[in-house]
Amino acid sequence: MAQFYSPKRRVTTRPASQILTVTVTDLDPFGQGVAHHEGKAVFVAGALPGEQAEILLIEDKKQFAKGKLKRLLNRSPQRIAPRCPHFGVCGGCQQQHASKELQQQSKSAALGRMIGRETGITPQQEPVITSPQYGYRRRARLSLIWQAKQQKLLIGFRQAASADLVAVKQCPVLVAELERLLIPLGDCLSGLQAVRRLGHVELVQADNVSVLVIRHLEELKENDRQALLSFALQQKVSIYLAPDSERLVKLCGEAPYYRVDGLRLDFSPRDFIQVNDAVNQQMVAQALEWLNIGPNDRVLDLFCGMGNFTLPLAKRAKAVVGIEGVATLVANGQYNAHKNLLTNVSFFHENLEDDVERQPWAAQGFDKVMLDPARAGAPGVMSHIVKLAPERVVYVSCNPTTLARDSKVLLNAGYRLARVRMLDMFPHTGHLESMALFIHASGNAAK
Repeated sequence: MAQFYSPKRRVTTRPASQILTVTVTDLDPFGQGVAHHEGKAVFVAGALPGEQAEILLIEDKKQFAKGKLKRLLNRSPQRIAPRCPHFGVCGGCQQQHASKELQQQSKSAALGRMIGRETGITPQQEPVITSPQYGYRRRARLSLIWQAKQQKLLIGFRQAASADLVAVKQCPVLVAELERLLIPLGDCLSGLQAVRRLGHVELVQADNVSVLVIRHLEELKENDRQALLSFALQQKVSIYLAPDSERLVKLCGEAPYYRVDGLRLDFSPRDFIQVNDAVNQQMVAQALEWLNIGPNDRVLDLFCGMGNFTLPLAKRAKAVVGIEGVATLVANGQYNAHKNLLTNVSFFHENLEDDVERQPWAAQGFDKVMLDPARAGAPGVMSHIVKLAPERVVYVSCNPTTLARDSKVLLNAGYRLARVRMLDMFPHTGHLESMALFIHASGNAAK
């Protein structure tokens, strides 16, 4: 029998120029309005629930589509005026057009859906741990680009979905001490001889001082150093120079520190610290409350950094062990434990993605466990936590998907998900942070 070649039928997509009218019913965690057309979800940046919008279809896939907002046919009562003049162009914030209540409600709902989908458990709604919506960010990295044709230095943040730079002279999500530096800092850097060979500048607000870290691609001449010293004196800031990704040299000023739970934590300007101090203070207090530390408890703190949770835990427990994969953070944790006269805490420099069973801390016993992993979660250590059989586990997460995945290991081992709270660590952005409490079924919730 003769056979004839028949090519597979191609799935056609809608032309990119198609105009649709849609009604937005939801807001995703990234600030995009969610509408439906012909049974398919359509994501529209800039549109809010309850709004009818005329959109240009720019992407049409099998499972979803994306549209560009052309015109609003009505306005949601939860729409507010963005405070930042760069909103919509700068990639830093996605939700300044939405009220605080709507932002938190949509993120909380997304958190509940993700956990429910993975675990079958719908967490009880709890109050959001929050902070002021503006002036909260105590750390930022500004990009620097020298425009040869215009003979001008651009200082700012990357555009949304682009490598292009948005020159900024104000950023209302920064703490006031850092925002006020933007204009004078740009003037100072523009006057340096090395202006063409600057990489970026990091801004960090400590409790005692504002800190600048300047990445420079060639050695700074004495005139430039003197200009930076004059700037530091005038603005009352500390300046560190970064000739490469490894070295950090203090040019002038005080070394930074911050306080949590009555403790002073000294840190290097490149060390990780939580961006939102107000949320961090509440988060640490909530973790301490949930773990319900007693004077005879041994506590394990995984992914401990330089001791943001470890040292407050050590004030209450018999012994605390912190595990961290970054050597400099371990060294700072040990230093801060000594400075705060905490002798019942020890730190280990270990990679928690390796075989943890062979690591020296793993043979110890623990009553409570605290963990605060990166976005990838803690798949390499969850089974060992189960073997330790602690009474309580508090998991702080910056990724609800990996939190939900790791939760299943504890739930399958006889733990119950007792509490979940959303942390509004980054208002106006798509970042969704949370914390969860797990209690072993044999334990007493009131214990």
